[in-house]
Amino acid sequence: MNTQDENPAGDLRAQDDGAERLDLRTLHVREDVAMDGCCANVHLPTGRTCTLPERHPGSCHFVAPEDAEDAAVN
Repeated sequence: MNTQDENPAGDLRAQDDGAERLDLRTLHVREDVAMDGCCANVHLPTGRTCTLPERHPGSCHFVAPEDAEDAAVN
């Protein structure tokens, strides 16, 4: 099932604020960064993490693990 199946209107940003992020259950998302509202997808070969907002349009912007940790704290 993909996002379009869950949201027939096609609005990827429409999400119930109380809803659990199902992507946190996967290995390619850093939970500490995701809990701060970031995309947090991890590029597995390099360990770099996307710090753009959750469900951002376009490609991810990956940063070093240390920089992603700093983004999660701030």
